[in-house]
Amino acid sequence: MNSKEVALMFDLPIDTIRYYERVGVIPPITRDKNGYRIYAKRDLNWIFLAKSLRKAGLSIESLIEFATLAQSKEGNVRAAQKQILQDQLTEINSKLEEMMHARDLLEYKIVTFDDHVAKINAGELSDDEVEELWTMKHFKKQEIPLAVE
Repeated sequence: MNSKEVALMFDLPIDTIRYYERVGVIPPITRDKNGYRIYAKRDLNWIFLAKSLRKAGLSIESLIEFATLAQSKEGNVRAAQKQILQDQLTEINSKLEEMMHARDLLEYKIVTFDDHVAKINAGELSDDEVEELWTMKHFKKQEIPLAVE
């Protein structure tokens, strides 16, 4: 498979794939007698992994470290590779938790929006009710700082 086909397959610019190879995010690609890159299934796996992990927030430096470890002949690198993946999973889980928290907050704001606006417009929103909005006492009993508009 050539560079153009790989770029189309993974919806990545050819320059990105070449950059990944140049900096070591993916192992060096075999070339034909004319110097054109010929991608094997193993190369495609690396590109898929790199794209997926980048979308998940893994840094280029971590990807380089991961790929470098994969190409190492030392026997103890697998644990280090696994730790890179574990660290990224922990970070993603934390981000997912934050996103779910924000999603829940948005749902709460949408459900209670008309009632709160009506109370604000009527001057009927007490200080305690305002505090309930930003501490969200009515919402899953979680204390979340919330800017009241």
